[in-house]
Amino acid sequence: METIRRITVPTGDILIVKGFKGNLELLSIGDYGKDVNLSHRPVVHTDLLPLTDKWVITISTQYGCSMNCTFCDVPKVGPGVNATFHDLTGQILTGLKLHPEITTTKRLNIHFARMGEPSWNPNVLECGKWIKEHLSDSFRCHPVVSTMMPRSNQWLKVFIHNWMRIKNRIFDGEAGLQLSINSTDESERRAMFHGNTCTLSEIKEIMTGIIPVGRKITLNFAIAGYIIDPDILLQWFSPELYTCKLTPMHKTNTATMLGIKTDGDYTTPEPYEIIADKLMRAGYETLVFIASKEEDESRITCGNAILSGGELPCGK
Repeated sequence: METIRRITVPTGDILIVKGFKGNLELLSIGDYGKDVNLSHRPVVHTDLLPLTDKWVITISTQYGCSMNCTFCDVPKVGPGVNATFHDLTGQILTGLKLHPEITTTKRLNIHFARMGEPSWNPNVLECGKWIKEHLSDSFRCHPVVSTMMPRSNQWLKVFIHNWMRIKNRIFDGEAGLQLSINSTDESERRAMFHGNTCTLSEIKEIMTGIIPVGRKITLNFAIAGYIIDPDILLQWFSPELYTCKLTPMHKTNTATMLGIKTDGDYTTPEPYEIIADKLMRAGYETLVFIASKEEDESRITCGNAILSGGELPCGK
């Protein structure tokens, strides 16, 4: 796969690559480790874990995206057109080839989350199987699908149940599914997702019958003043099956322009602690994942896209 541009940022690299239908973006980055991002201290840029300990590759599943979320730059790239199977595997291999000196790692996180809504693309399922068959001998792989749960996708339930079979059976639980929820208020959810995501009750119906092996299913909340009511959440999602994750609302160009942001200094625990406490009191395991200023400004966080025409991050 041809690399059109390599942009070096504080935690790794953003690559713009040539796919079969146009240009795609992927990330190949390091990680501070959970003692930094998941701590109850302010997150500042520091030394990364060696790639032999943890390596993160985030790939695009579509050229652009049609979900039109109010906080995301990716829709500016264009409507969501599915990446091919070889686009997906090619991005992973291209990311790995940046560091040929790294032949093994204790954890290779592969996120289907850069551009696009993965549940529209059945090639993601085949790529998940490919990861297990072709990479797991050298790397301890942990693929993760992050989805907005698009309501107009008539095959959404089929996709989700098939991904969970891959997670449970092929990876013995060592894979992930993250559902972007953000609010328990349906009017807020309709506004932020432009009516393109399922309601909480519709998500519950789709998820009925799924029992995760290993890691629980993650309910993700980007904190931006949205309502998060644990009592409503408990109506639809059992703490035995689901865990909650709180993140900042990342400073994409779109979110900044519309004033959608995390209150206060988003790199410190304060904006999240009250919400986390309520969720934990309701029985949910709750992670607070805080990004550093450098991670956000280098545009490696969710909702960003260099191809959207925004300002490029500093770097080579």
